[in-house]
Amino acid sequence: MTLEEIFSAPVFLAPMAGVTDSAFRLIVRELGGNSLMFSEMVSANGIHYRNEKTLEMLQTDAAERPIAIQIFGSNPATCAEAAKFIEDLGTAAVIDFNLGCPAPKIVKNGEGSALMKNPALVGKILSAIRQAVKIPVSAKLRLGYDENFNAVEIAKVAESAGVDFVAVHGRTRPQFYSGAANWEEIARVKAAVKIPVIANGDVRDFDSLDKILKVTGADGVMVGRAAQGNPWLIGRLLEYFRTGKKNPPPSLAERVEVMRRHFEKLIGFKGEYVGVREMRQHAAWYTKGFRGGAEFRKKFNGAESVDAVREIISSLGSVDDENFADE
Repeated sequence: MTLEEIFSAPVFLAPMAGVTDSAFRLIVRELGGNSLMFSEMVSANGIHYRNEKTLEMLQTDAAERPIAIQIFGSNPATCAEAAKFIEDLGTAAVIDFNLGCPAPKIVKNGEGSALMKNPALVGKILSAIRQAVKIPVSAKLRLGYDENFNAVEIAKVAESAGVDFVAVHGRTRPQFYSGAANWEEIARVKAAVKIPVIANGDVRDFDSLDKILKVTGADGVMVGRAAQGNPWLIGRLLEYFRTGKKNPPPSLAERVEVMRRHFEKLIGFKGEYVGVREMRQHAAWYTKGFRGGAEFRKKFNGAESVDAVREIISSLGSVDDENFADE
């Protein structure tokens, strides 16, 4: 996949652990999200040791491609090996490297956003990955590990290493996902490098899409948490970007039907035990805005079987559109 092809549809689904698995990606695709999508982050060490659960995360359906597989790690040789392993599968359009995850268990191992404290090591890792594969390589970073912003420095390191494009989340590691994203700092990154830059942070609707592109001058945007329970968003933003058309949000009936399809895909990929439990979080997002949604979420959290979840989803179909309002 060429950069021209990638950025012809420049609204991207962000990598989100526990969210952007095959089931969710397929739903986004079905709802018009026909741009490059990013996987959950996958451990380079897990690939090295051929961990069964890690390898399962690399399995993709042809219908969800093109996809970027995101890896994380801290050893250049291991990360390069993982990238080559993924490329050899023949299913990934892009190898993305994680420099932004703020989770304590990741940072504690010197991975994710912790790597932003060590630009030299970042350069070694990205150079090793670039030399190992032929397909495009990208990196996702934050503004900095702390308030000493160094995203510009890291982006330049990535560019020098041969990375094809970067995505910048406009928050620092201590912020996690709180506070407002700093789009002005993303603009500084865009001005400092020649490779394409994707802006990430606080893109929720048509208005924020316009604003982030204007402020940052970025080549594309990445949508994360706003897509949780809202898999229509990528397709709606893409349509707006291309044509200026503001397609309306889904009706209650459409939400319920997509929730049902999403659940069936989860069960198909992960089986009853895991699928039922993972659906609880998705159901919380899908039912946000339902008047009385707290009661439905309580039911989802207590469900233990496929039939129980199906029954709860079916009962949502009896809710009137008038009750589909902010709680």
